[in-house]
Amino acid sequence: MKRFFFVIVPLVVVLGALYFYLAVNWNYSTGERAGWVQKFSKKGWICKTWEGELAVVTMPGTMQEKFLFTVWDDQTAANINKEMGRRVSLHYDEKVGLPGSCFGETRHWVTGISVVAEVPLAPGVVVPVPQLQPVPGQRALPPQPPSRPDASPPPPAQPTQPMQPMQPTQPPSQPAALPSPQK
Repeated sequence: MKRFFFVIVPLVVVLGALYFYLAVNWNYSTGERAGWVQKFSKKGWICKTWEGELAVVTMPGTMQEKFLFTVWDDQTAANINKEMGRRVSLHYDEKVGLPGSCFGETRHWVTGISVVAEVPLAPGVVVPVPQLQPVPGQRALPPQPPSRPDASPPPPAQPTQPMQPMQPTQPPSQPAALPSPQK
């Protein structure tokens, strides 16, 4: 019985700790996903983690794919919150074998973010993303430099004129006479 408590129990504890250490520090895969962050919140019953959803659109007019991710670092979460509504590229590590939801609801842990300045529509066709104009009373976003040295900045936005209401038209009082055919 002493052998069980002094050999087997510590061996199980050490092997369990080694398993968790390897599972947290080893990546099954690593990569980048680009799209628009459409949902991001801190949630969990006991262990709070940042959980998000990235809308990935491969081509204009196609169905979007949802990429679910988890963020552990509060600085990365703050950067993602700051860039909401813009096209971004998320760097992630995929973790496999972590039990429970205390490590996050997904296997994809985002470790970095960068703003994508241009949207490629097709090979060789690039449309620059217009800079967002600040709304009075809100903070302004800093200008983003072009991603390529040969890319020119987008032209400044032209102010739009407010639409004038349409005036109702009066129906004619008498129908127009049609010319009679000549014989």
